[in-house]
Amino acid sequence: MGLGIGLVGLPNVGKSTTFNALTKAQNAESANYPFCTIEPNKAVVPVPDTRLEELAKIVNPERIQHSTLDFVDIAGLVKGASKGEGLGNKFLSNIRETEVILQIVRCFEDENITHVEGSINPVRDIEIIETELLLADMDALEKRITTLQKKAKGNDRDAKLQLPVAQALLAHLESEQPASTFPDRENEGFITLLRDLRLLSNKEIMYGANVDEDGLAEDNEYVQALKAYAAERNREVIKLCAKVEEEMVEFDDEEKMEMLESLGVNESGLDQIIRKGFEKLGLMSYFTAGVKEVRSWTIKQGTTAPKAAAVIHNDFEKGFIRAEVISYEDFIACGGEQGAKEAGKMRLEGKEYIVQDGDVMHFRFNV
Repeated sequence: MGLGIGLVGLPNVGKSTTFNALTKAQNAESANYPFCTIEPNKAVVPVPDTRLEELAKIVNPERIQHSTLDFVDIAGLVKGASKGEGLGNKFLSNIRETEVILQIVRCFEDENITHVEGSINPVRDIEIIETELLLADMDALEKRITTLQKKAKGNDRDAKLQLPVAQALLAHLESEQPASTFPDRENEGFITLLRDLRLLSNKEIMYGANVDEDGLAEDNEYVQALKAYAAERNREVIKLCAKVEEEMVEFDDEEKMEMLESLGVNESGLDQIIRKGFEKLGLMSYFTAGVKEVRSWTIKQGTTAPKAAAVIHNDFEKGFIRAEVISYEDFIACGGEQGAKEAGKMRLEGKEYIVQDGDVMHFRFNV
């Protein structure tokens, strides 16, 4: 769907290792969810969903197709990125094209891996990156304000409306507050500025706490500090060991679970990142289930049935008549479509129906 999650981080924090684990080895034939690398810094990542396997047990399809997410490995950042230091300009332009930021933060000691700042301090590392996002936004906003002032002098109505909002937003950023906490978010001028400038500090942020093996089962001091910082800002922290995740890319499901259990955890950090990222993007899945394939289709939460049908093919929306809908729970409990029909669990829904996560659907249309 073109909705991306950008991986960012300082050098030597485990960002590249995490991305390598996400993309998986291309020759990993045992991989359950084969990953597709589109270009060197982008991957399309299947969203783990055990419901598909349960549907497949009933339908016995030829193939299973998962929903997917785009992950973008963004150029490493250093202090001064907003002023063009390092690969700063590339870093910032790539972030603008993503919807959610996943910041990989180093939360482990290793004398063999040098930290660019000389010590391990996850909160400091976060503040370096988020300061650069703020500075870049301030620079973009200052340029926009200069343009708006010139237009306002010429009695441009839109410029006159936007200018005071832009000035208030700049003051907000200068107080070291991100655009995401700007109080007048419903203002039309603010919405226009967001759309035009794609402000970096307005994006959703998740933190990936990269720990060593010992840090997976129990939070170390660095993870504790990170979680406290994130809690104050209502942000998600997902703990992972990038090194372990990369080692597990060749494992089958059973081997993977054995490894995780031996480390005191029951879910892969990468699986959590993918799942949480899907939610942060406001996405959900509905299913189609036939002998050719059991498939998960990605839609925005709150999507109507015709718009959901258009994800399969535009003609489905144009000629939409109605949708046959069975909830996932009813489909499983009744042993499939026929059992659900006999139990009265299949519903016919019209154009106003809001699709629910996990709906098993069949569309009737005429073009």
